[in-house]
Amino acid sequence: MTETTTPSSPRADMVRNRRLLLAAATSAFAERGMEVSMGEIAQRAGVAKGTVFRHFASKEELLAAIMLQVLDQLLDTADRLKAADDAGEALREFMTAGVEALAADRAFCEVIGRPSLQHAEVRDAIDRLCGIVETLTVRAQDQGAIRGDITGTDIVLLLGGIHQTAEPLLATQPQAWRRYLELAFDGLFAAGARTLPHPPPSRLNLTDSPAGPSVGSSA
Repeated sequence: MTETTTPSSPRADMVRNRRLLLAAATSAFAERGMEVSMGEIAQRAGVAKGTVFRHFASKEELLAAIMLQVLDQLLDTADRLKAADDAGEALREFMTAGVEALAADRAFCEVIGRPSLQHAEVRDAIDRLCGIVETLTVRAQDQGAIRGDITGTDIVLLLGGIHQTAEPLLATQPQAWRRYLELAFDGLFAAGARTLPHPPPSRLNLTDSPAGPSVGSSA
């Protein structure tokens, strides 16, 4: 008896191809950053280059989709920790998870300030992340675990700052970011710390910063 197979539907093929493209792009950008071409991503995914552009009109759209994956992971982590008994340790755990995610994904920090952050879903995810981290921060302050002049937006900005400080070392010392994370913790948890000289940002409005070079859509 000959076994027959049912051909997949066009919709199933689209879902499969999008999944393959996101996995390939995530891996490629994490390894090499923004220099990866759309053609290389197609090759990694095992699809034609035209398939990439049927799903993502430009490299910016593809980066936005990858950023959303990382932001969703951070949102899930923050949401899980906001009811923890020890709010100070919860904040520490979130920051550790956040910098670890950035250190594992070279492209994530490279796109800060680029047009992909103008993507509505990315902006919404960043705003929601700042809101949940504000909850973590206020709870830690209420328990006396951290200084009182820190905001959730400060914490989110610190994640990128810690990563950027350690970035030159990561190729040979991939855990170097932990040193600078501990320095940041000391500043957050220090008793009797001096008053900060500048008010906190009201919103993480990164799209107001100068954008880097344009990311080509057909590289």
